[in-house]
Amino acid sequence: MGFFYFFSKEKKKNLDKGLEKTKEGFFSKLAKAIAGKSKVDDDVLDNLEEVLVTSDVGVDTTLKIIERIEERVSRDKYTTTSELKGILRDEISSLLTENNTDDNNGFSLEGLKTPHIIMVVGVNGVGKTTTIGKMAYQYKKAGYKVYLGAADTFRAAAVEQLVIWGERVGVPVVKQKMGADPASVAFDTLSSAVANNADVVIIDTAGRLHNKVNLMNELTKIKNVMKKIVPDAPHDVMLVLDGSTGQNAFEQAKQFSKATEITSMAITKLDGTAKGGVVIGISDQFKIPVRYIGIGEGMEDLQPFNRREFVDSLFKDAEC
Repeated sequence: MGFFYFFSKEKKKNLDKGLEKTKEGFFSKLAKAIAGKSKVDDDVLDNLEEVLVTSDVGVDTTLKIIERIEERVSRDKYTTTSELKGILRDEISSLLTENNTDDNNGFSLEGLKTPHIIMVVGVNGVGKTTTIGKMAYQYKKAGYKVYLGAADTFRAAAVEQLVIWGERVGVPVVKQKMGADPASVAFDTLSSAVANNADVVIIDTAGRLHNKVNLMNELTKIKNVMKKIVPDAPHDVMLVLDGSTGQNAFEQAKQFSKATEITSMAITKLDGTAKGGVVIGISDQFKIPVRYIGIGEGMEDLQPFNRREFVDSLFKDAEC
């Protein structure tokens, strides 16, 4: 069992800043939705439903939240709009807690078998390679020996970018020539990592989704080859999603879940968008732990996702 991740004041500050656009967009919509109303009635709930959907929380998750609020309003008989923010906060927090384990190791390997092998998947452009680079930085900072595998061999830029990150962070990157078999790269990476007593191995994979059958076959082959070196590899299959794409991120999660078993997610680029509600919807709909969120360009701006801190930050000083 991993330790519960506690945020430092600096990380909380960065999280608050990273969610500013989401907070401003959401609560400005909410303020308009309840303008002139004193009691939470059907009109207010209809307006709240629209606010949640247009904030990319997703239809199914929105309906769950509205149903919970309806039950609470019915039970309490008379609920004012001034109480709505607190009720909404409670229900979102409860929903996130119910749908995920409370454990997030962050960048600790406490209780995990080493080398801990992470296979990273996701379409091109979501920040996959950058996320891998930042993960490598954080793991190395925590005192671990990290190896990276450049198994996205279909794009020269992907390999080059990972090599640059490896040099920047100071961790080895195993690569082959352009167009090489991705499974062969993964095999070489694990072989080298095991021989050199690495603690963490992160494998980048191709970001193609136009043909799910090919993608499925490729990822399955990579997994099978890795098992020849480490029988229970990979220990984590992490899907990287771009939070700024809103509903498109839902579709990507759906398609990748069909192509391979996803065990965790990282949601990037939340600082540049008002669509941070996507974190709530994706957590709820896919029942897959959100491991990290990206809230800025800096190395420290890839943060372990802490549901309590996320909700606290989203509702902090909010006016509606």
